Amino acid sequence: MGLTFLYSIGVAIVAALLIMPLTLPKEKRKGIVAGIIGSAVVLAIIVFAFYYVTNIDRNPSALWPLAILATGIGTFSTTGKEQRVKGVLFLAAIVFGGYMLSAVLFNADEKFESAKMKQEVEIEAFDETETPASVPPKFARNKMKKAFGQVPNTSYYELGNLQIQKVNDEYVYIAPVEFSGFFKWLNGDTTPGYFTMSATNSSDNPKFIKEEMTYTPSSFFQKNVARHLRLEMPEKIFNGAMQLEIDDEGKSHYIRTFGEFVSARNGFEVTGVAVVEPQTGDIKAYALNEVPPFIDGAVSPEAVSLQNSYFGNYIHGYLNSKFSKKDVRLPTDEGIEANVSPVFNENGAMFYFTDFTSPKEGVDSMLGYSLTDARTGEATYFTGNMDESYMDSQGALQIIEKKFIEKKWSGEMPILYNFYGEASWLTPVLDANGFLQNYFIVSAANPEISTFANTPNKALKLYKTALQRGGSSVDGSSNAEEAKVSGTVERVYKERVGEFTIVSFLLTDGTNYLVSSEISPLVVYLEVGDKVTVTYLNTGELFLPVKELSITELD
Repeated sequence: MGLTFLYSIGVAIVAALLIMPLTLPKEKRKGIVAGIIGSAVVLAIIVFAFYYVTNIDRNPSALWPLAILATGIGTFSTTGKEQRVKGVLFLAAIVFGGYMLSAVLFNADEKFESAKMKQEVEIEAFDETETPASVPPKFARNKMKKAFGQVPNTSYYELGNLQIQKVNDEYVYIAPVEFSGFFKWLNGDTTPGYFTMSATNSSDNPKFIKEEMTYTPSSFFQKNVARHLRLEMPEKIFNGAMQLEIDDEGKSHYIRTFGEFVSARNGFEVTGVAVVEPQTGDIKAYALNEVPPFIDGAVSPEAVSLQNSYFGNYIHGYLNSKFSKKDVRLPTDEGIEANVSPVFNENGAMFYFTDFTSPKEGVDSMLGYSLTDARTGEATYFTGNMDESYMDSQGALQIIEKKFIEKKWSGEMPILYNFYGEASWLTPVLDANGFLQNYFIVSAANPEISTFANTPNKALKLYKTALQRGGSSVDGSSNAEEAKVSGTVERVYKERVGEFTIVSFLLTDGTNYLVSSEISPLVVYLEVGDKVTVTYLNTGELFLPVKELSITELD
């Protein structure tokens, strides 16, 4: 804080010299020094209060409004040569201020280049043997609130911001316990710990982890973690809120993304992350390529949301984004953190998911979707199959709303997956009180194909059958390997659905298979005792999806 105060004094002295007339007749010079000192004192207090309250970076470029004000007053309060000199400074300050204000009109191309993504067609298929991180944050937050009795001196505290991360190879929600007000902070001094809960198992109960923290977002003055970070790193450009990250030993760390302006004081590009120890206040800064392994979200969701906006809006410049909107694709606002949703890939790395839609009102067609690496900031834009029109996340939520209109249930956190080679939306469904009711899966290309169940895996198994009923095929786009087996049929179950028949059969070796008559028309004649040769996908499920079926007796 001392350095900020000295910086404020320096700024105030320069501003006072610009404001006060320095060349006056002899009879009027007596008050010059007193006037400069008085002005400097008042300005120093104002400038320090500005920096302390706003927590803004301490870069000279932030002072352009003060420069215009000080040189303007100085120009009109002086005469002669001094007026001409200060007049030139006043014009320069106005020009610089105009540049700062108009940067948004001229740096759109730079923003687009900074946010440019590599492009691919489709994401790899989801591994059916794994469970997506699919517990909605609203539901997790509700459960944590109901478990708040575990917190000592409960009346002092409230639940902080929720975020998802990987801890000891498990996907969990983390939420710090925060002070509920200024006087509670005075009495409590430190917060008692944080809650953790599974992000994949909705039946998991929240656990309270005791760990006292002094520097927190809800503390005040120098103990406020964001202000403490600013005072120690006054020139850094931060973006996004402070977030709590837990290492594999359960120790807490507050992190915040920093970077650079694209130009002027406009736009943002990530360069690193600052880490604060909430017990001691110790701070370490890391470049993105040096981030410790336990940090999943080195790049803040707010920064990713900005990058998505640059990429989607500024493909042909700023004016195009406001008027003709040629090739513009708007990131949707259905994400759970700053309009993006954290997801994890098969290797446990966290990405931020966003889908893009048309700027035309009333259109729910998806133009593509992006995945941004939460540790490196590297992003990939997926166009999807250009021969098909995909429904965006808002369309998926509208289907859920209509499906459960009488119960007034709604979807939250829609994520696009590639299930069995079919682009599909997986969305948790909540009731009006925020309690999880089921998981809904709908095809992005064929919205009439949908299903729901009380767990993601059960919904996925039903969805596999729904795909076959709907005329889609489970054709090997999955991560599962293709295999072949021959055997004798022990049991058969047939179900007529629409134009096709879905056949489930059991071989004498105890394995179960599922096939549609669309894939193998002669399967309608399958009987107990038939010898068959089956080509299937080894997904690890109870009923394995069939690609090809040969019935010996009919060949």
